[in-house]
Amino acid sequence: MSDETYDPPDDPLAILHDDAEILAVNKPAGLLSVPGRGAHLADCLLARVQAVFPQALLVHRLDRDTSGVIVFALTPHAQRHLGLQFEKRQARKTYLARLAGRLEPRTGTVDLPLTVDWPNRPRQMVCHETGRPAVTDWKVQRYGEDETRVRLMPKTGRSHQLRVHMLALGHPILGDPLYATGAARDHPRLMLHSEELRIRHPDGGRMMRFRAAAAF
Repeated sequence: MSDETYDPPDDPLAILHDDAEILAVNKPAGLLSVPGRGAHLADCLLARVQAVFPQALLVHRLDRDTSGVIVFALTPHAQRHLGLQFEKRQARKTYLARLAGRLEPRTGTVDLPLTVDWPNRPRQMVCHETGRPAVTDWKVQRYGEDETRVRLMPKTGRSHQLRVHMLALGHPILGDPLYATGAARDHPRLMLHSEELRIRHPDGGRMMRFRAAAAF
């Protein structure tokens, strides 16, 4: 899906939780988290959220083609508090993905540094010289016919981290318009979903867990 053919879904806002400090929503696949460059890329989750919650502030983002849990701050204090949790890797993220082929063993860790692939941006790539540290744990849920359903637990938050790490293992995420090829690319959407996010509440520090079931 190129920027020229951006046609985001018109799903209603799916609110998972809201209180005085934070808002959690389930982002649909195909919708930008923040505006892109140009009026045709203005429609995004942040704009839709701010239409209902004008005070909403960005904390983190998901790729356009990724669905699932994303949290917004509703006060500057909450934005700082949550931002530090992501920066210090205290936020716990779990994704669900469908991969091409049979990923083995059933559990493991990818520890490969990533950097932008400048001639081919927005693509990212593994680079041991200039890459920033990136670590992903995986746990296979089940095997299908030449595919694997897997949970991915990123320990870092690099751009396209899960997509490039799975590609590096030889098992690209199905439907990935940037990194999958051939039959693996021929799917209606990127099969990657932010299933669960655990953070500490900015007011009092209690652990909060937000979940959204995958549509695939």
